[in-house]
Amino acid sequence: MIGTRAQGDALLLIARWVLPVRGPAIEHGAVLVSGNRIAAVGRAASLVAEAGDAKVRDLGDAVLLPGFVNAHSHLELTVMRGLLEEADFRSWITKLTRIKLERMSHEDLLDSARLGALEAVSAGVTCLADTCDSGVAVEAIEDAGLRGVVYQEVFGPDPAQCGESMQSLIGKLERLDAARSAPDRVRLGVSPHAPFTVSAQLFEHVADLSIARQLPMAIHAAESEAERAFLRDGSGPFGDRFRERGISWTPPATSTIAWLETLGVLAARPLLIHAVQATPDDLVRIANADASVVHCPKSNAKLGHGIAPVREMLARGLRVGLGTDSVASNNLCDMLDEARSAVMMARAVSRNADAMSARRAIEMATIGGAEAIGLDSETGSLEPGKRADLCAVSLDGLHATPIHDVEAALVFSCTANDVALTVVDGVTVYDREAGGATLLDETRLRARLAEIARVISGSTSG
Repeated sequence: MIGTRAQGDALLLIARWVLPVRGPAIEHGAVLVSGNRIAAVGRAASLVAEAGDAKVRDLGDAVLLPGFVNAHSHLELTVMRGLLEEADFRSWITKLTRIKLERMSHEDLLDSARLGALEAVSAGVTCLADTCDSGVAVEAIEDAGLRGVVYQEVFGPDPAQCGESMQSLIGKLERLDAARSAPDRVRLGVSPHAPFTVSAQLFEHVADLSIARQLPMAIHAAESEAERAFLRDGSGPFGDRFRERGISWTPPATSTIAWLETLGVLAARPLLIHAVQATPDDLVRIANADASVVHCPKSNAKLGHGIAPVREMLARGLRVGLGTDSVASNNLCDMLDEARSAVMMARAVSRNADAMSARRAIEMATIGGAEAIGLDSETGSLEPGKRADLCAVSLDGLHATPIHDVEAALVFSCTANDVALTVVDGVTVYDREAGGATLLDETRLRARLAEIARVISGSTSG
């Protein structure tokens, strides 16, 4: 028994609206779950007869849709929410790293990640693509009953560090693999962090490992103007940091994406995180490599990086998911808010109200994310045979009344606070009506995060 329902049971969920994503919205719809799979999707009147002795739950004035796929998060950083405001990018990264390495124990990082996972399930997220240094995201995601890919980070800007960095990465992967309790739900990947923290040699070695072991790869790439200057001519804050540390660096005088292509890294078909600075030629490179992108509109905007060319990415047929990034740079794990921001920014930057639709944003928050991280055969849409990963969003609030267009209501009116139910693999992991998350102790985690916050709050100076 896991959560609130045994996996072998059948469950019929009924709602005013069912949004399969790959298909039109169904008014007065239902989803039949059998074990950990979706058995049927359709009109409630038809499925009631088919459901047999399945347990029936009528969610009322709500929309039932695939669970959100958060294609980029950093769960271990949850305790830093609101701590590093008003800092330039280099200072932000430096302070964040110092706190993580010097002020937080493994258990601190694990409980920080658990609270992040709890926030995710309460927001209707059923799948996370988490980039993690300490590895604690694996246990946190498993503890919360979520699905996910955890990309083990690796760092090493100095070419002389390459061998040591690779040895450390392989050791961490082996330990995480041995410790996993739900390998069918939580997969492992690799993440050479970023062009200003990973040498060319290390990028090449990690790409070779990714391809040889069929490990998915994620990279923070083309994120900022500071990164662009670093690769163009070695100027800016990251170039200054290399000179301070005595690290030799010959700028490739090209874009991040072009550099990764030259190194053979794109051959690993990585998930490219942010891609704010991607040029039209870069988009061609990404398409030719069959790589993917995760768009983090709120984090990109808050850190002052700009707006990624999402409309152009989608027009080229790239796989694009949505991610919240860490709450240290976003403050919320709210995929509906992220979807809304994606639409608003796309329309604002193009001065075109047709630049992105509510439906397209929902697709990016569900099946688009699943495609970007290679899990679209299992999750991201409500289809018979897929994993029973879904969420219900209540429409009974004044802010969502009346409903003329259910997709527009979701994107422009609703937030994570409206999520009523989250189900992963057929198991209820969050039920607002029953008191919240079913697998994590919210009271304990709130107390622990308050304790950790007191320790780290004095460590942001300097």
